[in-house]
Amino acid sequence: MADHFKLQVITPDRKFYQGDVQMVELTTTEGQIGVYARHIPLTAVVAPGILTIHEDGEKKTAALMSGFVQIMPEEVTIMAEVVEWPDEIDENRAKEAKTRAERRIQSHDAEMDVARAELALKRALVRLEARQ
Repeated sequence: MADHFKLQVITPDRKFYQGDVQMVELTTTEGQIGVYARHIPLTAVVAPGILTIHEDGEKKTAALMSGFVQIMPEEVTIMAEVVEWPDEIDENRAKEAKTRAERRIQSHDAEMDVARAELALKRALVRLEARQ
């Protein structure tokens, strides 16, 4: 039997997830990481991506937008600005956000904040991926 560790995912509004898991996968600003029990201590900045929780042979996925992750050998805490289960995502709204962001990026407007538009596009794409 694989080792378990405690995972807690919290947002400003709620405790999104709390439980014993075998592994968690997420995206940080340094790239994708997977965490098992007894991982070395680490703190990282969360980037938009899919959060995958491995819980006794079952996988749960969510759209994780931003925040911080604190990894300790027996516990992982993700402090997220926004995290959503697939059924909480409005697919039409995500498609509209994707279209708006793509239009902004393609406009080449001198006053447009390219980094902000690219981040909006990434968030929309993550939400759409989570819905699949």
